[in-house]
Amino acid sequence: MDNIVNIALQILPNSNTIHPYTLVDKAIEVIAASGLRYKVTPFETVMEGNYDEIMMVVKQAQEACYEAGADSLMTYIKIQTSRGDVSIDDKMHKYE
Repeated sequence: MDNIVNIALQILPNSNTIHPYTLVDKAIEVIAASGLRYKVTPFETVMEGNYDEIMMVVKQAQEACYEAGADSLMTYIKIQTSRGDVSIDDKMHKYE
């Protein structure tokens, strides 16, 4: 899969001592630092790029949550692929 894909990532961290939003912020920091195009929404973050690059960022985002103190994570991923490229703009341009 060398085309551009969209992957939606939702990480739901659990900790007895740290608010989940604090942990989610750590995951979003990883995504922001990745250089990938992304869009944060209330329930998930959508990334645009090469499949393998995004999946590496998914792993790094999970690791960042654990490093920040998460006890466990529920991680949900949605993937849109196509024979051509997939763009966030294709789905969002009429709403922004």
